[in-house]
Amino acid sequence: MKIISLSALAAAMMLTGCASIVNETTHSLRLETKTSAGDMVSGADCIISNDYGAVNAKSGSIVQIRRSSKDMDIICKMANNPDASARLISRANAGLAGNILIGGGIGAIIDHNKGTAYTYPTWIQMTFGESQVFDRSAEKDGQPVVGTKPAATN
Repeated sequence: MKIISLSALAAAMMLTGCASIVNETTHSLRLETKTSAGDMVSGADCIISNDYGAVNAKSGSIVQIRRSSKDMDIICKMANNPDASARLISRANAGLAGNILIGGGIGAIIDHNKGTAYTYPTWIQMTFGESQVFDRSAEKDGQPVVGTKPAATN
């Protein structure tokens, strides 16, 4: 009887996907805004969007964002300041690698489709008047991700 139960549990875990077990469909983002002079400013109205939809947030807060394999866009507006815009690069997290190694292709496909296999940066500081790109691969514990200028398009 125990063998059947353990087999059923293992099969269910493989069908569910490793990242789905380890990660929620959302994760926290510490969203901050600053002036071009570097002064921190809270309370800007921000719209955060990806392929799952859009949410409103205030800068200076921690907001739950929906995971996705697609990049995320943020625009923050505040009176007497030019808009701040950002693109957050989505990167595969350890859950996807675990799926490929342990769970196989089915779990990886499920987690990719649900977005749970991906993570955005967890702390960003947007600058008014600038368009910036924040890549999770540049994240260092205890520090905001450093924003870069978007690549020029031809």
